[in-house]
Amino acid sequence: MASSTVTSAQPERPPRPNLAFRRLRGKRSPAEFAAAVRRAAREIGERVSCDARYVGRVEAGEIRCPNYAYERVFLHMFPGRTLTDLGFAPRSSVRGRQARSTSESRGAGEPYETYDTRDTHNTHDLYETHDNNEESDVLRRAFMTSGATVAAASLGPLGLAFDAAAAGRPARRAGTGEAGALEEAVRRIRLLDDRHGADGLYRRAAAPLRTAYALLDAGASRQATADRLYTGAGELAISVGWLAHDSGRFDDARSHYAEALATARMNGDAGLEAHAFCNMAFLARDAGRPREAVRAAQAAQRAARPLGSARLMSLLSLREAGGWAGLADRVGCEQALVRAQTFFERGPSDADPEWMSFYGEAELEGLEAQCWSTLGDWPRAARHARRAGDLQDPHFTRNLALYSAELADDLARGGRPDEAAGAGMRCLDLLGEVQSSRIHTMLAGTARVLLPHRRASGVSTFLDRHGALPRPA
Repeated sequence: MASSTVTSAQPERPPRPNLAFRRLRGKRSPAEFAAAVRRAAREIGERVSCDARYVGRVEAGEIRCPNYAYERVFLHMFPGRTLTDLGFAPRSSVRGRQARSTSESRGAGEPYETYDTRDTHNTHDLYETHDNNEESDVLRRAFMTSGATVAAASLGPLGLAFDAAAAGRPARRAGTGEAGALEEAVRRIRLLDDRHGADGLYRRAAAPLRTAYALLDAGASRQATADRLYTGAGELAISVGWLAHDSGRFDDARSHYAEALATARMNGDAGLEAHAFCNMAFLARDAGRPREAVRAAQAAQRAARPLGSARLMSLLSLREAGGWAGLADRVGCEQALVRAQTFFERGPSDADPEWMSFYGEAELEGLEAQCWSTLGDWPRAARHARRAGDLQDPHFTRNLALYSAELADDLARGGRPDEAAGAGMRCLDLLGEVQSSRIHTMLAGTARVLLPHRRASGVSTFLDRHGALPRPA
C-alpha cells in the first residue's frame, strides 16, 4: 500500500552513528538515559521532552546537532566536554542551509522542546536537512506554525491546527520535516499528559490528529518517510485516544484506538499494533468489559512477542491481569502477575518502545495494586499502591496523584480511614497541576466511603476540602 504513496527521489545520505554519545549512555537503557536528561534539565531550569526515541535518533546520527535547550542540558550533564566531544557536528555546519528562506528553516525545526524564549529565533537546528522539494507548503504551515505558543505555555492551545481552507488546495508530498514534526507532537502531548493529566488537553489534540491523517493522504516522497508518517499518525491517534480515555470519554477513546489499530495493520507495524491493543485492553477494563480486556491484552502479546522487548511483554501481562481481576479470576490474575514480574526482571533493552518511558517499577506496583483492589484484597492493594508512590519519578506528576488516589481508596475500603484521609490530602495537593477525570472519580468514591468516618482523625478536613473542589467539566 505504501508503494502508491512514494515517488522516486534522490537517495538520502545515510546518517553517521554517534558512537561517542552511545558510549556516554553506558549500560543505561535509552528510556533510563532519557529520564536522566529530563532530571538534568530540571536542575538548570530547562524543560525538554526527551524520551527513548530522541536518544535513539541522536545515537543513530539523525540529529547531528541539538537545539540550544538540549545543548545546555548535555553540557550540564557532562561538564568539561564540548558538543564535538559528545559526537555532534559543529552548529555552523548544520545551519548552513542557504537554499531555504529563514521562515522555512524555523518551521522545520524544534517547535516543542525549546522553552527559553531568548532562543526562539534559533530553534531550527534539530534536523540535519530537509530537502526543499519535499516540503508541503500548506500542511507544513498547518502542522508547525503554533509550536512557539505551545513552548511558551504548557496548557496553551496545542495548535498544529489544520487550516480548513487549505484542505481543498493541492499539497506537495510530505517529507522528513513533517514526519519529524508529527513525532514531536506525539512526544509533546505525552509530556503534557504526564505533568497535567488529560482533561485540559483532549479537545486541543483533535486538530493535530486530523492534520496527521491529512499528511498521510497527501503521501510521502520516500518509503522511509511514509513509514514514519504511518507510525507517527498511529501513535498520535493512541495519544489522543488516551486523553479521551483518561478524561472519561470512553466512546471517543475506543474510536481513536481502533483508528490506530487500522493504521498499524495497513502498514504492517507490529509495534504500533501491540501498542493499540495494549490501550484497548486498558480501556475495556475501565469500561467494565473484562473479558474483552483479556483478549485484547493477549492479542497485544502475540503482536509484541517478535519485537524482543521484555518490558513491553511485562506491561501487556499486567493488562491481561487487570482483565482477569475484573472477571474475579484470582488464579488467572496471579499467573499473569507472575509473568509480568518475570518479564520485568529481565530488565530494559534497546528494543523497548519509546512510548514506554512511563513504565518502571512504580507503574508495575501501581497496576498490581489495581488488580488486588479489583479482587477486594485491600491490604495487599494498599501495600503496592504505597510502594508505587514511593518509587515514582516526580516528573510524572499525574501518576503521583493517581497512586495517592489509589492508596487513599484502598485504605478507606480496608478500614483505615485516618490513613486514607492523609493519602487523599496528598492527592488533593497535586490536583492544582493535574486535570484527570479518572482521579476525580476515584477521590469521589473514597469520599463516599469515608463519610461515615467523619469523626476520625483528618477525615473531616479531607471531606471538606474535597467537597470544595471545582467539578471537572
